[in-house]
Amino acid sequence: MHQDPEASERGSTLPFVLVCWTVAALMAFGAIAASDAFLEQQEVQSICDGAALAAANRTDETLVYSVGVGSELPLSRAAAQAAVADQLADGGTALASWSAETDGAEVTVRCTRYVEIAFGWLFLGGQPLERTATAGARAPTLP
Repeated sequence: MHQDPEASERGSTLPFVLVCWTVAALMAFGAIAASDAFLEQQEVQSICDGAALAAANRTDETLVYSVGVGSELPLSRAAAQAAVADQLADGGTALASWSAETDGAEVTVRCTRYVEIAFGWLFLGGQPLERTATAGARAPTLP
């Protein structure tokens, strides 16, 4: 009995094709998940930037009247935190946590949110992804 050499090779490409399709699908899902994570980071950064600007525009009036205005508006931690809280409440923004600090002239706001991304069940095991952004703002005055 004579065996056909091509007969022994039949079906051997199927596992290769399946592996290639699996790798291609994982790459596509990974690109979608990475894009979703990037867009979520951009949104958190935008929220944090707006909150920092709102805080920089809220001056401490007692310092303005007692010390005056120099090259920048005087800021206090309490006023900055109140401005950030107002900004976030007005926008209806849901953050997991935020903080506002000031050195008296510049406000630094840190915002954190946990988000579900596309295909997070595959790459993150179903856990939400932490997105954190930091923004700073200063309200200069004209000389």
